[in-house]
Amino acid sequence: MIEIKEVSHAFEIGKKNQKNIIPVLKDVSFNINRGEIVTIIGRSGSGKSTLLNIISGFIKPTNGEVWINEKLVSELSESKFADFRLETIGFIFQNFQLIPSMTAFQNVELPLIFKGINESDRKKQTMETLKRVGLEDYKDHYPSELSGGQQQRVSIARALVVNPPLILADEPTGSLDSDTEKDLLHFIQQLNKDLGITFLIITHDEQVAKIGHRIIEIADGKVLEGVAL
Repeated sequence: MIEIKEVSHAFEIGKKNQKNIIPVLKDVSFNINRGEIVTIIGRSGSGKSTLLNIISGFIKPTNGEVWINEKLVSELSESKFADFRLETIGFIFQNFQLIPSMTAFQNVELPLIFKGINESDRKKQTMETLKRVGLEDYKDHYPSELSGGQQQRVSIARALVVNPPLILADEPTGSLDSDTEKDLLHFIQQLNKDLGITFLIITHDEQVAKIGHRIIEIADGKVLEGVAL
């Protein structure tokens, strides 16, 4: 599902004539198979968020290749990667990234609008997805009217509604209490089992990392190890 080949990345900082090159990723390589849950763990500043942004297509690597679903995505233009994301990748964020002026239903429906799905099919798919995450009775609630766990489930429903083969999660439990975190992690495992979705989860939390079939540890921009659990 994902193949990372010798990916490096560096940021330029400073003024035009006094630029400094700050290396963030250094020849990172690994594969993620279809249907796996893989967690990437590392301290703040290790490079894991930069790696996620590269896989997501929001940053182009300085060197190396990124393949997703057998497509060389690191060579795609910004607009073509946007189309690819809409078809292939769902996202779960730490802070939910829900639109506060939209109901749960409207937040989940939004990717289908971007895809140009007709209204009748949109409504059906949105309700089916809200039922899958157990929030059909909260479809008319706004984010401010939902608990943190419920908001994260709306975020998951928004990721699921386009039936993506891959979901990228950035610290998905970072804003949740411990009990809600356990529920969410179990739910991710269930989605993986039932739907075969591949999950790549970025975290600094060892308890979250343990739900992965494999753990990839990054430190100072390098992969330290991949551990099969």
